[in-house]
Amino acid sequence: MEALRASGVLGQLVRFVIVGGLSTVVYAAVYWPLATYVIWPVLASVAGFLVAVIFGYVFHSRWSFQGHGAEENAALKFKFFMVQSAGMLMNAAFTWVLTGPWVHGPTWWPLVPAVFVTPFATFALNRLWVFG
Repeated sequence: MEALRASGVLGQLVRFVIVGGLSTVVYAAVYWPLATYVIWPVLASVAGFLVAVIFGYVFHSRWSFQGHGAEENAALKFKFFMVQSAGMLMNAAFTWVLTGPWVHGPTWWPLVPAVFVTPFATFALNRLWVFG
């Protein structure tokens, strides 16, 4: 634990969890009503993710990973976009499987892996590749 604290990873993880939690709320607030009442759930997951990505980029780049050593430039934005695209594809896949023709689950089911799987994958990629 001391090594995590000394390396700065623990603080980054705490900030990432806070911003990620808020991003997840933003995602759910856009996704769930759209998926339940307006459009196909997979399209709703894309719409929700796009809104959450904008929110996440602003707060992750300025707070979660602030001072981590990465300079904000076109390359950083491209890498962030690629990581978020991977997260969006993960959430779209969870949504397609869980609400699609085989499982026919309710529209809230994909929020479970969107909360417990995607954020950890994107944290690792952001830390190691984007802001590292």
